Amino acid sequence: MNEFLKQWGEAAYTTTGFFWMALWAFILGYIISSMIQIFVTEKRMQKTMGENEGKSVLLGTFFGFISSSCSFSALAGTKSIFKKGASFVSSIAFLLASTNLVIELGIIISIFLGWQFVVGEYVGGILLIGISWILIRLINPKKLIEKARKNLENEDDDEMDGSKDWKKQITNEDSWARVAKKYKMEWQMVWKDVTVGFTVAGITAAFVPDSFFQTLFINSGQGNTDFTFLEILEHIVVGPVAAFLTFIGSMGNIPLAALLFGKGVSFAGVMAFIFSDLVVFPVLRINAKYYGWKMSLFILFLLFTALIGTALTLHYGFDLLNMLPDSSQVKIQDSEFFKIDYTFFLNVAFLIISAYLVYLGFFKRKDVEDSMSEMAPKSPLLEKILKYAAFICYIWLAGGLIVKFLVN
Repeated sequence: MNEFLKQWGEAAYTTTGFFWMALWAFILGYIISSMIQIFVTEKRMQKTMGENEGKSVLLGTFFGFISSSCSFSALAGTKSIFKKGASFVSSIAFLLASTNLVIELGIIISIFLGWQFVVGEYVGGILLIGISWILIRLINPKKLIEKARKNLENEDDDEMDGSKDWKKQITNEDSWARVAKKYKMEWQMVWKDVTVGFTVAGITAAFVPDSFFQTLFINSGQGNTDFTFLEILEHIVVGPVAAFLTFIGSMGNIPLAALLFGKGVSFAGVMAFIFSDLVVFPVLRINAKYYGWKMSLFILFLLFTALIGTALTLHYGFDLLNMLPDSSQVKIQDSEFFKIDYTFFLNVAFLIISAYLVYLGFFKRKDVEDSMSEMAPKSPLLEKILKYAAFICYIWLAGGLIVKFLVN
């Protein structure tokens, strides 16, 4: 019993420490995302993308890069630009960029995993888009694309005002009040995923033995970097399976990715795990609702194939350049999370900025209205499960911290 209480306390402490490490990065990322959503409208994006395929892919990638990292927001945005005339390949580029190339994700990865994974994330995001583009050109699924567009014809358009000059908007207090409201919405979209993801990471770190990971990921183990091709391929395939079983979302999955790497999973397997947020069942179901099941399954095949190719390319490319990261650089347990260092001061600074945004948007200029961003249709059952799971996590964390600091 004493051993369980000790592990419970460590799990809760690790989870809160993870969140403290990442707090300023979450705030910075969501402020940037909120600003972009207010000052760069979807209508302006659509006008800019044009007809040329190469140009539209580049612009789709860029607009995805500056958009929100929420998968459900990305799915809705992709559907919208595809419906309004963007090519299928540029829409896929937008989808992949908005879930893999966004600024806030890179910041979180740098905190938990290091610079090699940040490079892998951004280079890999570009590779995912490039491989998907090649596959679409080779397969040329014209009938599927036409049918997918027909499935969207009966939906109403939500036009956004793209006429205002962003240079004038950025000096307008009303615009910043809308940024504040959007900032709140960003947190509303991810709080359950982040809570559950960070809690699962803490529990896994404290309770799950290394032997479990060595069984799940063949030949994994601390200090081992010598993998055969088949072993790396197995890690790449199992990574998305692990992501499917947790389904926490890209931001909440990063501590789990750090845990996997710390337990000796290959670089390729960890990158595949990070890239897996678009090949899970809820995303498959949403794409089926938008475009039909045939197109949804094609997108799944497309993204999973691109994921395998990207993870393999990254692993062997980094190995060739002698850049493969060392798992010993990731220390997620026995860390002094709450010391007075740059993280402490950054968290304080960004909490003050958050407090000002809340004051501006919900007290000083509460009369300013802002329309909700379109979101993909989430499963009510899944959302209810996640909500109750998050509340259970808070009870678990509170109990664990009491045990660690007041009982033991």
